[in-house]
Amino acid sequence: MKPYEDPNARLDEVTVATKPVFEGKIISLQIDTVKLPDGSTASREIVRHPGAVAVMAIHEGKMVLVDQFRQAMGRRELEIPAGKLEKGEDPLEAAKRELQEETGYTCGNIRLLHSFYTSPGFADEIIHLYVAEDLESGEASLDEDEFLELCELTLDEAQEAIAAGKISDAKTIMAVYAWKLKRLTGAFQL
Repeated sequence: MKPYEDPNARLDEVTVATKPVFEGKIISLQIDTVKLPDGSTASREIVRHPGAVAVMAIHEGKMVLVDQFRQAMGRRELEIPAGKLEKGEDPLEAAKRELQEETGYTCGNIRLLHSFYTSPGFADEIIHLYVAEDLESGEASLDEDEFLELCELTLDEAQEAIAAGKISDAKTIMAVYAWKLKRLTGAFQL
């Protein structure tokens, strides 16, 4: 995804210093000191993330979801299959891998719908959202610390799950609304 380019660049901030704070398995945290457009300085807490993929998989008129506990939320959540990119991994290959690992499905047709930043105010995580169709069932191969159940919902059921708070993460809501838009227009688009 290309960044927005302002020819005047009058709103840009310039990084003066970076202080690493935490280096984890998935994310790192740093504090940047930036020079603001008016010449003053400010601190920015930045979460670095390797990026992720998410897959809107449609099987026999239903969206494939996984039900899993999310510690940060303190509850279970219905989500489309997703996972982080490994270092140097091609997002398309990662999408196919995550779909197979979490659901057992492989796909005959997969394409990028859109890439988007999850929380650009403090994180650089980008998610590449793919649409997968022509699914063939197979055996899932979950990570050793991954426990989930497969769930398939119609569009109406997915919208009801959003209304009930069972689907509340942005990538899955975006996928449901893209699916709804396809029903209205005949093509996946954002």
